[in-house]
Amino acid sequence: MNAVDRLLGGASGRRPRADARRNLERLVAATREAVRELGGEVTAHEIARRAGVGIGTFYRRVGSLETLLEAVLEEVLGEIVARADEALAHPDPWTGFREFAGDYIRLRNELCDINEALGGNVEHARADLRERLRLLVERVQRAGVVRPDVTWPDVAFLLVSASTGDHALGVRASEHQWERNLQIMLDGLRTAQPGELPGPPPSAP
Repeated sequence: MNAVDRLLGGASGRRPRADARRNLERLVAATREAVRELGGEVTAHEIARRAGVGIGTFYRRVGSLETLLEAVLEEVLGEIVARADEALAHPDPWTGFREFAGDYIRLRNELCDINEALGGNVEHARADLRERLRLLVERVQRAGVVRPDVTWPDVAFLLVSASTGDHALGVRASEHQWERNLQIMLDGLRTAQPGELPGPPPSAP
C-alpha cells in the first residue's frame, strides 16, 4: 500500500475529494524529497512549503509529522520488496540481482533518512525482505555466478557497507561513490578465485 492510501485508510468519514487526494500526493512527494536533503532536520512547515499547501492543510490531511513519516517509511519498504520481486522474476539471475542491489541501497538510504527524522527508533527490518534476499542470493549461486561460500546475511552486510559518508581520510566522495563501492562489491562476489573467508558468517534470524 502506498503512503497516500495508507493515510486515507486511517481517515474516517466520507470519501475524500479529489483535491484532498492531490494534496496528500504532494505532501508525500515533498516528504521524500525533503528527507533526502534534510534528514532529521525536516519539519512539517518545510514539507508543507515544498508541497505548496498551508500548514493548516498539512495537519488536516495527515494529523502529525510522525504519522506522515511513518506512512512514507512503509511506502519505501514496500518499494524495496517490490524491487526484490521484480529481481526474482528477471530471466537472468545476475542481472536481476545486480539491479536489485542498486535499488536496495538507494531506497535504504532513504529509509535511514526517514528513520532519522522519526528519532531513529523505528524498526524497519522485515521478514519478507529477508526471505527475498535469501532467495535472490541462492538463485545467483545456483546459476553459478556468485561464489558459493557467501551467505545471504553476508550480502545484507555488504549492501549496507556500500553506502558511504561524504568524506574519508580528508578525501571528499563524489555523488556516485556508493555506486562505485557497489560495483567493486559485485565484482568481488563474482570472482573466479575467491580467497578463504575468515570466521563464521553472520547468524540469520
